[in-house]
Amino acid sequence: MKDLKIGIQVYGLRFLLEDTPDQFENVMRRIKAMGYDGVELAGLYGLKPEYIRDTLKEIGLVPISAHVPLADMIADLDKVVNDYATIGVRYMAIPYLPEENRYPEKGYQEFIGEAKKISAALKAKDITLLYHNHNFEFEKVADGTFELDDIYRQLTPDELQTELDLCWVKVAGQDPAAYVRKYSDRCPVVHYKDFIKEGNPKNLYKLIGIETKEEEHDTGVFEFRPVGFGQQIWDPILKATEESCAGWVIAEQDEHYSEPVMECAKRAVSYIRLLMEKTTD
Repeated sequence: MKDLKIGIQVYGLRFLLEDTPDQFENVMRRIKAMGYDGVELAGLYGLKPEYIRDTLKEIGLVPISAHVPLADMIADLDKVVNDYATIGVRYMAIPYLPEENRYPEKGYQEFIGEAKKISAALKAKDITLLYHNHNFEFEKVADGTFELDDIYRQLTPDELQTELDLCWVKVAGQDPAAYVRKYSDRCPVVHYKDFIKEGNPKNLYKLIGIETKEEEHDTGVFEFRPVGFGQQIWDPILKATEESCAGWVIAEQDEHYSEPVMECAKRAVSYIRLLMEKTTD
């Protein structure tokens, strides 16, 4: 079996860190003890990059990557690049595309141009730029291509690699395993995320703290779940991941409900490891 490493997206742990950054080391030690190999950062919580680098090194967690808002990269690219180069991340992901930067808005092509600049700055520090999708990128552009595919068509693999979020791929009505295969030579990091969805839920991004226009006729249920505890069928996804260029799978759960955050994190890594072991039997 391919030696895939497992990381966790720290955004899901934010409520343990935002008001108590002094707990960073403790939280990271608990993550390591669960069996995670690395972390994907989502902010520094006011901590020095050197502290985060040294703490993760001491604990034995790899700083795989970081999600940094596009606006932050544009506003002070040098600082962003230097901070995360100091920490030692190998990848940096654009986590979300604001509405003004989506097709067919004027800002869409501006985003493509900015991504080229960001990628060049990151490459100078041996960091690769990724794009982390949601489901809105599965709207079509003028020629009938999905916006997500158009982004990867306009930006070369040397400029931009994928970070497919397989929850949102599925929510968009697409096959997650097929999308991993489609970009099998361009997906070093893959987001494993599970969910339940019933009826016709509309206001999905409220769940991840993003203010968007309220859509009417919201008549369904949508909730995130630990990997393996939702509606995703993981066996074909793992097979596709193993056959791709991926080196990391990242467990992510944006929101938590009846179960504590760390219990969900533990369930996710335990399930992924069991799934991996199953493929070797």
